[in-house]
Amino acid sequence: MFDGFWNNVLRYIRYFVTTMLGVLLNTFAPLGSLVKSPVTLVALVGLLTSILVFVTLTLRAMLGLSTI
Repeated sequence: MFDGFWNNVLRYIRYFVTTMLGVLLNTFAPLGSLVKSPVTLVALVGLLTSILVFVTLTLRAMLGLSTI
């Protein structure tokens, strides 16, 4: 009954990982053309940094970790 159980479990894990990699590659592939120009690269890095800072400050304020 459990002959191929662990084989199937490993196949599902492999399927999940490859699906997530495919989603990430398809999500970030259009950004590859923006990286070729230094001006757009700086703008993209600035945008990603500002988004990260905004989310961090928002979560810290919502959780009461800092006084703002």
